[in-house]
Amino acid sequence: MSRYLPERVARLAGPTSLVRRLSVQSVLSAFGDGVFLTGSAVFFTQVVGLSAAQVGLGLSIAGAVTFLLAVPLGKVSDRFGAKRVWMLSSLVEALLYLAWLLAGGFATFVAVLVVLQLVTTASRSARNAYRFDIFPREERVSSNAYFRAARNVGYTFGALLAGIALATNDDGVIRLVPVATAALLVLNAALVARMPSVVHHAEEAPLATALEEAGDRRSALRNRAYVAMAVLGGVLGTHQVLLNVVIPLWLVEETDAPRVLLAWLFGTNTVMAVLLQVAAARGITTVADSLRAQRRGAFFFVLSCGIVLVTHDTVGWVTILLVWIGHVTVTGAELFQSAGEWGLQAELSDPRRRGEYQGVSQLGYTLGTVWAPALYTWLAMEWGARGWLVIAGIVVVAAVLIHPAARAAERHLTRLGVAAPDPA
Repeated sequence: MSRYLPERVARLAGPTSLVRRLSVQSVLSAFGDGVFLTGSAVFFTQVVGLSAAQVGLGLSIAGAVTFLLAVPLGKVSDRFGAKRVWMLSSLVEALLYLAWLLAGGFATFVAVLVVLQLVTTASRSARNAYRFDIFPREERVSSNAYFRAARNVGYTFGALLAGIALATNDDGVIRLVPVATAALLVLNAALVARMPSVVHHAEEAPLATALEEAGDRRSALRNRAYVAMAVLGGVLGTHQVLLNVVIPLWLVEETDAPRVLLAWLFGTNTVMAVLLQVAAARGITTVADSLRAQRRGAFFFVLSCGIVLVTHDTVGWVTILLVWIGHVTVTGAELFQSAGEWGLQAELSDPRRRGEYQGVSQLGYTLGTVWAPALYTWLAMEWGARGWLVIAGIVVVAAVLIHPAARAAERHLTRLGVAAPDPA
Protein backbone atom coordinates (compact mmCIF):
# COMPACT_ATOMS: atom_id res chain seq x y z
CA MET A 1 0.00 0.00 0.00
CA SER A 2 2.91 2.36 0.59
CA ARG A 3 3.61 2.48 -3.14
CA TYR A 4 0.22 4.11 -3.65
CA LEU A 5 0.85 6.85 -1.07
CA PRO A 6 3.54 9.51 -0.64
CA GLU A 7 5.96 8.47 2.11
CA ARG A 8 4.88 11.18 4.56
CA VAL A 9 1.19 10.42 4.05
CA ALA A 10 1.88 6.70 4.42
CA ARG A 11 3.42 7.31 7.85
CA LEU A 12 0.36 9.26 8.93
CA ALA A 13 -1.91 6.46 7.67
CA GLY A 14 -0.35 3.89 9.98
CA PRO A 15 2.81 2.07 11.03
CA THR A 16 2.25 -1.14 9.03
CA SER A 17 1.05 -2.05 5.56
CA LEU A 18 -2.15 -3.63 6.90
CA VAL A 19 -3.04 -0.57 8.99
CA ARG A 20 -2.41 1.66 5.97
CA ARG A 21 -4.60 -0.50 3.73
CA LEU A 22 -7.44 -0.35 6.21
CA SER A 23 -6.91 3.38 6.68
CA VAL A 24 -7.31 3.92 2.93
CA GLN A 25 -10.47 1.82 3.08
CA SER A 26 -11.72 3.98 5.96
CA VAL A 27 -11.12 7.17 3.98
CA LEU A 28 -12.98 5.79 0.95
CA SER A 29 -15.91 4.49 3.00
CA ALA A 30 -16.30 7.75 4.91
CA PHE A 31 -15.91 9.71 1.67
CA GLY A 32 -18.97 7.94 0.29
CA ASP A 33 -20.94 8.23 3.54
CA GLY A 34 -20.01 11.89 3.90
CA VAL A 35 -21.25 12.79 0.43
CA PHE A 36 -24.74 11.51 1.17
CA LEU A 37 -24.92 12.63 4.81
CA THR A 38 -24.09 16.19 3.81
CA GLY A 39 -26.62 16.30 1.00
CA SER A 40 -29.32 14.05 2.48
CA ALA A 41 -31.49 16.78 4.02
CA VAL A 42 -31.78 18.61 0.70
CA PHE A 43 -32.18 15.36 -1.26
CA PHE A 44 -35.02 14.09 0.93
CA THR A 45 -36.91 17.39 1.02
CA GLN A 46 -36.36 18.72 -2.51
CA VAL A 47 -36.02 15.53 -4.57
CA VAL A 48 -38.07 12.94 -2.65
CA GLY A 49 -40.54 15.61 -1.51
CA LEU A 50 -40.69 14.83 2.20
CA SER A 51 -41.26 17.21 5.08
CA ALA A 52 -38.71 17.57 7.87
CA ALA A 53 -41.14 15.82 10.24
CA GLN A 54 -41.44 12.84 7.87
CA VAL A 55 -37.65 12.56 7.64
CA GLY A 56 -37.38 12.58 11.42
CA LEU A 57 -40.13 9.97 11.81
CA GLY A 58 -38.50 7.73 9.21
CA LEU A 59 -35.16 7.94 11.01
CA SER A 60 -36.86 7.00 14.28
CA ILE A 61 -38.58 3.99 12.70
CA ALA A 62 -35.31 2.80 11.17
CA GLY A 63 -33.53 3.31 14.48
CA ALA A 64 -36.12 1.22 16.33
CA VAL A 65 -35.88 -1.66 13.82
CA THR A 66 -32.10 -1.54 13.92
CA PHE A 67 -32.15 -1.65 17.71
CA LEU A 68 -34.28 -4.81 17.69
CA LEU A 69 -32.09 -6.60 15.14
CA ALA A 70 -28.58 -5.39 16.01
CA VAL A 71 -27.58 -8.53 17.91
CA PRO A 72 -28.94 -11.05 15.35
CA LEU A 73 -27.18 -9.09 12.61
CA GLY A 74 -23.95 -9.29 14.59
CA LYS A 75 -24.32 -13.06 14.81
CA VAL A 76 -24.27 -13.28 11.02
CA SER A 77 -20.57 -12.42 10.87
CA ASP A 78 -19.81 -15.07 13.50
CA ARG A 79 -21.69 -17.64 11.43
CA PHE A 80 -20.34 -16.84 7.97
CA GLY A 81 -17.07 -15.02 8.68
CA ALA A 82 -16.42 -11.37 9.44
CA LYS A 83 -14.61 -10.52 6.22
CA ARG A 84 -17.18 -12.21 3.96
CA VAL A 85 -20.12 -10.49 5.67
CA TRP A 86 -18.31 -7.15 5.68
CA MET A 87 -17.58 -7.38 1.96
CA LEU A 88 -21.05 -8.54 0.90
CA SER A 89 -22.92 -6.09 3.11
CA SER A 90 -20.67 -3.26 1.89
CA LEU A 91 -21.56 -4.13 -1.69
CA VAL A 92 -25.29 -4.34 -0.94
CA GLU A 93 -25.07 -1.05 0.97
CA ALA A 94 -23.54 0.62 -2.10
CA LEU A 95 -26.28 -0.68 -4.39
CA LEU A 96 -29.02 0.40 -1.98
CA TYR A 97 -28.01 4.03 -2.37
CA LEU A 98 -29.16 3.77 -5.98
CA ALA A 99 -32.59 2.82 -4.64
CA TRP A 100 -32.95 6.37 -3.34
CA LEU A 101 -33.50 7.41 -6.96
CA LEU A 102 -36.71 5.33 -6.93
CA ALA A 103 -38.04 6.74 -3.66
CA GLY A 104 -41.14 8.79 -4.37
CA GLY A 105 -42.90 9.16 -1.04
CA PHE A 106 -42.87 8.38 2.66
CA ALA A 107 -43.53 4.63 2.34
CA THR A 108 -40.67 3.97 -0.08
CA PHE A 109 -38.44 6.31 1.94
CA VAL A 110 -39.01 4.27 5.11
CA ALA A 111 -38.58 0.96 3.28
CA VAL A 112 -35.25 1.92 1.73
CA LEU A 113 -34.05 3.54 4.94
CA VAL A 114 -34.85 0.52 7.12
CA VAL A 115 -33.14 -1.95 4.78
CA LEU A 116 -30.14 0.35 4.38
CA GLN A 117 -29.80 0.79 8.14
CA LEU A 118 -29.95 -2.96 8.70
CA VAL A 119 -27.32 -3.67 6.05
CA THR A 120 -25.11 -0.90 7.42
CA THR A 121 -25.44 -2.31 10.93
CA ALA A 122 -24.41 -5.78 9.73
CA SER A 123 -21.49 -4.24 7.86
CA ARG A 124 -20.34 -2.26 10.89
CA SER A 125 -20.49 -5.26 13.23
CA ALA A 126 -18.57 -7.43 10.76
CA ARG A 127 -16.01 -4.67 10.12
CA ASN A 128 -15.31 -4.18 13.82
CA ALA A 129 -15.11 -7.92 14.45
CA TYR A 130 -12.66 -8.25 11.55
CA ARG A 131 -10.46 -5.47 12.90
CA PHE A 132 -10.29 -7.03 16.35
CA ASP A 133 -9.55 -10.44 14.82
CA ILE A 134 -6.90 -9.40 12.31
CA PHE A 135 -4.65 -7.54 14.75
CA PRO A 136 -2.79 -8.90 17.76
CA ARG A 137 -3.97 -7.72 21.14
CA GLU A 138 -1.50 -4.88 21.60
CA GLU A 139 -2.39 -3.30 18.25
CA ARG A 140 -6.20 -3.39 18.36
CA VAL A 141 -6.87 -0.02 19.96
CA SER A 142 -4.03 1.85 18.28
CA SER A 143 -5.06 0.60 14.83
CA ASN A 144 -8.66 1.70 15.41
CA ALA A 145 -7.35 5.15 16.25
CA TYR A 146 -5.77 5.40 12.79
CA PHE A 147 -9.05 4.30 11.22
CA ARG A 148 -11.05 6.91 13.16
CA ALA A 149 -8.63 9.62 12.03
CA ALA A 150 -8.88 8.36 8.45
CA ARG A 151 -12.67 8.41 8.55
CA ASN A 152 -12.64 12.06 9.57
CA VAL A 153 -10.51 12.80 6.51
CA GLY A 154 -13.01 10.92 4.35
CA TYR A 155 -16.00 12.75 5.83
CA THR A 156 -14.30 16.04 5.03
CA PHE A 157 -13.83 15.04 1.39
CA GLY A 158 -17.45 13.93 1.25
CA ALA A 159 -18.73 17.19 2.70
CA LEU A 160 -16.71 19.18 0.19
CA LEU A 161 -18.01 17.18 -2.79
CA ALA A 162 -21.60 17.37 -1.58
CA GLY A 163 -21.16 21.08 -0.91
CA ILE A 164 -20.25 21.62 -4.55
CA ALA A 165 -23.41 19.76 -5.61
CA LEU A 166 -25.60 21.71 -3.20
CA ALA A 167 -24.13 25.02 -4.33
CA THR A 168 -25.58 24.47 -7.81
CA ASN A 169 -29.12 24.42 -6.33
CA ASP A 170 -30.00 22.14 -9.26
CA ASP A 171 -32.21 19.14 -8.48
CA GLY A 172 -30.62 17.22 -11.36
CA VAL A 173 -27.19 17.61 -9.81
CA ILE A 174 -28.48 16.83 -6.32
CA ARG A 175 -29.95 13.56 -7.66
CA LEU A 176 -26.38 12.53 -8.45
CA VAL A 177 -25.44 12.63 -4.75
CA PRO A 178 -26.58 9.03 -4.00
CA VAL A 179 -25.01 7.92 -7.30
CA ALA A 180 -21.65 9.33 -6.23
CA THR A 181 -22.02 7.63 -2.85
CA ALA A 182 -22.87 4.30 -4.50
CA ALA A 183 -19.84 4.51 -6.80
CA LEU A 184 -17.49 5.26 -3.92
CA LEU A 185 -18.92 2.46 -1.80
CA VAL A 186 -18.59 -0.06 -4.64
CA LEU A 187 -14.88 0.78 -4.69
CA ASN A 188 -14.88 0.38 -0.93
CA ALA A 189 -16.40 -3.10 -1.21
CA ALA A 190 -13.69 -4.01 -3.74
CA LEU A 191 -11.02 -2.88 -1.26
CA VAL A 192 -12.62 -4.95 1.50
CA ALA A 193 -12.61 -8.02 -0.75
CA ARG A 194 -8.84 -7.65 -1.18
CA MET A 195 -8.14 -7.59 2.55
CA PRO A 196 -6.32 -10.60 4.04
CA SER A 197 -8.37 -13.36 5.58
CA VAL A 198 -8.74 -13.39 9.34
CA VAL A 199 -6.47 -15.69 11.29
CA HIS A 200 -7.11 -16.10 14.98
CA HIS A 201 -3.97 -15.39 16.95
CA ALA A 202 -2.20 -18.07 18.89
CA GLU A 203 -3.09 -16.45 22.20
CA GLU A 204 -6.75 -17.20 21.50
CA ALA A 205 -6.40 -20.77 20.24
CA PRO A 206 -7.10 -22.44 23.63
CA LEU A 207 -10.01 -20.05 24.14
CA ALA A 208 -11.77 -21.37 21.06
CA THR A 209 -11.98 -24.89 22.54
CA ALA A 210 -13.37 -23.53 25.77
CA LEU A 211 -15.96 -21.56 23.85
CA GLU A 212 -17.12 -24.64 21.97
CA GLU A 213 -17.69 -26.34 25.32
CA ALA A 214 -19.52 -23.40 26.86
CA GLY A 215 -22.85 -24.04 25.15
CA ASP A 216 -25.52 -21.35 25.26
CA ARG A 217 -23.61 -19.51 27.97
CA ARG A 218 -21.53 -18.01 25.16
CA SER A 219 -24.37 -15.73 24.09
CA ALA A 220 -23.42 -12.07 24.42
CA LEU A 221 -26.86 -11.31 25.84
CA ARG A 222 -26.18 -13.79 28.64
CA ASN A 223 -23.25 -11.62 29.64
CA ARG A 224 -25.49 -9.12 31.38
CA ALA A 225 -22.55 -7.13 32.70
CA TYR A 226 -21.34 -6.58 29.14
CA VAL A 227 -24.84 -5.43 28.15
CA ALA A 228 -24.81 -2.97 31.07
CA MET A 229 -21.32 -1.84 30.09
CA ALA A 230 -22.50 -1.24 26.51
CA VAL A 231 -25.44 0.86 27.73
CA LEU A 232 -23.18 2.90 30.02
CA GLY A 233 -20.70 3.29 27.16
CA GLY A 234 -23.59 4.59 25.08
CA VAL A 235 -24.21 7.24 27.74
CA LEU A 236 -20.55 8.26 27.75
CA GLY A 237 -20.68 8.33 23.95
CA THR A 238 -23.35 11.06 23.99
CA HIS A 239 -20.56 13.58 23.60
CA GLN A 240 -21.62 13.44 19.93
CA VAL A 241 -24.99 14.86 20.94
CA LEU A 242 -23.23 17.80 22.56
CA LEU A 243 -20.99 18.27 19.53
CA ASN A 244 -23.62 18.03 16.83
CA VAL A 245 -26.86 19.15 18.49
CA VAL A 246 -26.77 20.85 21.89
CA ILE A 247 -23.77 23.19 21.61
CA PRO A 248 -24.79 24.44 18.13
CA LEU A 249 -28.36 25.11 19.35
CA TRP A 250 -27.04 26.76 22.51
CA LEU A 251 -24.72 28.97 20.47
CA VAL A 252 -27.54 30.13 18.19
CA GLU A 253 -30.29 30.61 20.77
CA GLU A 254 -28.59 31.37 24.09
CA THR A 255 -25.38 33.27 23.29
CA ASP A 256 -24.34 36.34 21.34
CA ALA A 257 -21.70 34.40 19.38
CA PRO A 258 -21.90 34.76 15.58
CA ARG A 259 -23.37 31.76 13.75
CA VAL A 260 -20.33 31.55 11.50
CA LEU A 261 -18.48 30.24 14.57
CA LEU A 262 -20.25 26.90 13.99
CA ALA A 263 -18.08 26.26 10.94
CA TRP A 264 -14.94 26.86 12.98
CA LEU A 265 -16.20 24.58 15.74
CA PHE A 266 -16.81 21.65 13.41
CA GLY A 267 -13.52 22.34 11.66
CA THR A 268 -11.71 22.26 15.01
CA ASN A 269 -13.33 18.94 15.87
CA THR A 270 -12.28 17.40 12.56
CA VAL A 271 -8.68 18.62 12.81
CA MET A 272 -8.35 17.38 16.40
CA ALA A 273 -9.84 13.98 15.50
CA VAL A 274 -7.39 13.57 12.62
CA LEU A 275 -4.29 14.75 14.47
CA LEU A 276 -4.88 13.61 18.07
CA GLN A 277 -6.90 10.37 18.00
CA VAL A 278 -3.82 8.18 17.69
CA ALA A 279 -2.13 9.97 20.59
CA ALA A 280 -5.25 9.61 22.76
CA ALA A 281 -5.32 5.85 22.12
CA ARG A 282 -1.61 5.26 22.73
CA GLY A 283 -0.80 2.62 25.35
CA ILE A 284 -4.36 1.32 25.75
CA THR A 285 -4.41 -2.47 25.82
CA THR A 286 -5.89 -3.81 29.06
CA VAL A 287 -9.25 -3.33 30.74
CA ALA A 288 -7.58 -1.05 33.29
CA ASP A 289 -6.10 1.08 30.49
CA SER A 290 -9.50 1.31 28.81
CA LEU A 291 -11.30 2.34 31.99
CA ARG A 292 -8.67 5.01 32.58
CA ALA A 293 -9.41 6.39 29.11
CA GLN A 294 -13.13 6.38 29.90
CA ARG A 295 -12.46 8.42 33.06
CA ARG A 296 -10.46 10.92 31.06
CA GLY A 297 -13.23 11.18 28.49
CA ALA A 298 -15.82 11.75 31.22
CA PHE A 299 -13.61 14.45 32.78
CA PHE A 300 -13.46 16.38 29.51
CA PHE A 301 -17.21 15.87 28.99
CA VAL A 302 -18.00 17.39 32.40
CA LEU A 303 -15.45 20.16 31.88
CA SER A 304 -17.13 21.09 28.61
CA CYS A 305 -20.53 21.34 30.33
CA GLY A 306 -19.05 23.61 32.98
CA ILE A 307 -17.46 25.91 30.40
CA VAL A 308 -20.40 26.16 28.03
CA LEU A 309 -23.02 26.85 30.72
CA VAL A 310 -21.43 30.21 31.64
CA THR A 311 -21.56 31.54 28.06
CA HIS A 312 -25.22 32.48 28.52
CA ASP A 313 -24.03 35.51 30.52
CA THR A 314 -20.83 36.43 28.66
CA VAL A 315 -20.47 38.78 25.71
CA GLY A 316 -18.33 39.31 22.63
CA TRP A 317 -14.97 37.67 22.33
CA VAL A 318 -15.27 36.09 25.77
CA THR A 319 -18.29 34.13 24.56
CA ILE A 320 -16.56 33.11 21.34
CA LEU A 321 -13.45 31.92 23.20
CA LEU A 322 -15.39 29.98 25.85
CA VAL A 323 -17.69 28.28 23.33
CA TRP A 324 -14.64 27.28 21.30
CA ILE A 325 -12.87 25.91 24.39
CA GLY A 326 -16.05 24.04 25.32
CA HIS A 327 -16.01 22.44 21.88
CA VAL A 328 -12.33 21.55 22.24
CA THR A 329 -12.93 19.86 25.59
CA VAL A 330 -15.93 17.86 24.37
CA THR A 331 -13.76 16.75 21.44
CA GLY A 332 -11.28 15.56 24.06
CA ALA A 333 -14.12 13.52 25.53
CA GLU A 334 -14.69 11.99 22.10
CA LEU A 335 -11.02 11.07 21.63
CA PHE A 336 -10.53 9.38 25.01
CA GLN A 337 -13.97 7.77 25.27
CA SER A 338 -13.63 6.22 21.81
CA ALA A 339 -10.22 4.78 22.67
CA GLY A 340 -11.53 3.36 25.94
CA GLU A 341 -14.56 1.88 24.21
CA TRP A 342 -12.40 0.07 21.63
CA GLY A 343 -10.25 -1.34 24.41
CA LEU A 344 -13.21 -2.65 26.40
CA GLN A 345 -14.82 -4.19 23.31
CA ALA A 346 -11.57 -5.87 22.29
CA GLU A 347 -10.77 -7.23 25.75
CA LEU A 348 -14.24 -8.27 26.88
CA SER A 349 -15.63 -9.94 23.74
CA ASP A 350 -15.53 -13.71 23.28
CA PRO A 351 -13.16 -14.39 20.36
CA ARG A 352 -15.68 -16.60 18.54
CA ARG A 353 -18.59 -14.22 19.17
CA ARG A 354 -17.06 -10.89 18.30
CA GLY A 355 -19.78 -10.05 15.78
CA GLU A 356 -22.52 -10.77 18.30
CA TYR A 357 -20.71 -8.73 20.95
CA GLN A 358 -20.40 -5.88 18.46
CA GLY A 359 -24.16 -6.10 18.01
CA VAL A 360 -24.62 -5.66 21.75
CA SER A 361 -22.22 -2.72 21.71
CA GLN A 362 -24.33 -1.10 19.01
CA LEU A 363 -27.40 -1.47 21.24
CA GLY A 364 -25.73 0.82 23.75
CA TYR A 365 -24.79 3.34 21.09
CA THR A 366 -28.30 3.28 19.60
CA LEU A 367 -29.92 3.87 22.99
CA GLY A 368 -27.73 6.93 23.48
CA THR A 369 -28.81 8.38 20.15
CA VAL A 370 -32.50 7.83 21.00
CA TRP A 371 -32.90 9.61 24.33
CA ALA A 372 -29.97 12.00 24.59
CA PRO A 373 -30.81 14.56 21.85
CA ALA A 374 -34.25 15.34 23.24
CA LEU A 375 -33.26 15.20 26.92
CA TYR A 376 -30.00 17.13 26.65
CA THR A 377 -31.56 19.79 24.45
CA TRP A 378 -34.47 20.23 26.86
CA LEU A 379 -32.20 20.38 29.91
CA ALA A 380 -29.85 22.94 28.38
CA MET A 381 -32.49 25.15 26.77
CA GLU A 382 -35.12 25.03 29.51
CA TRP A 383 -33.06 24.70 32.68
CA GLY A 384 -29.99 26.63 31.59
CA ALA A 385 -27.04 26.24 33.98
CA ARG A 386 -28.88 23.70 36.13
CA GLY A 387 -29.59 21.65 33.02
CA TRP A 388 -25.92 21.58 32.05
CA LEU A 389 -25.09 20.38 35.58
CA VAL A 390 -27.66 17.58 35.26
CA ILE A 391 -26.07 16.51 31.95
CA ALA A 392 -22.67 16.47 33.66
CA GLY A 393 -24.15 14.45 36.53
CA ILE A 394 -25.54 11.83 34.13
CA VAL A 395 -22.06 11.42 32.62
CA VAL A 396 -20.40 11.15 36.05
CA VAL A 397 -22.81 8.41 37.13
CA ALA A 398 -22.15 6.47 33.91
CA ALA A 399 -18.38 6.87 34.34
CA VAL A 400 -18.58 5.49 37.88
CA LEU A 401 -20.84 2.56 37.05
CA ILE A 402 -18.97 1.40 33.97
CA HIS A 403 -16.06 0.26 36.15
CA PRO A 404 -17.94 -2.47 38.10
CA ALA A 405 -19.83 -3.41 34.92
CA ALA A 406 -16.58 -3.97 33.02
CA ARG A 407 -15.05 -5.97 35.85
CA ALA A 408 -18.20 -8.11 36.11
CA ALA A 409 -18.08 -8.72 32.35
CA GLU A 410 -14.45 -9.76 32.78
CA ARG A 411 -15.42 -12.21 35.52
CA HIS A 412 -18.15 -13.64 33.29
CA LEU A 413 -15.55 -14.50 30.66
CA THR A 414 -13.30 -15.97 33.33
CA ARG A 415 -16.10 -18.30 34.42
CA LEU A 416 -16.39 -19.42 30.80
CA GLY A 417 -12.65 -20.01 30.70
CA VAL A 418 -12.11 -17.27 28.13
CA ALA A 419 -10.49 -14.48 30.12
CA ALA A 420 -8.07 -12.34 28.17
CA PRO A 421 -4.41 -13.21 28.78
CA ASP A 422 -2.14 -10.90 30.69
CA PRO A 423 0.05 -8.74 28.43
CA ALA A 424 3.41 -10.30 27.70
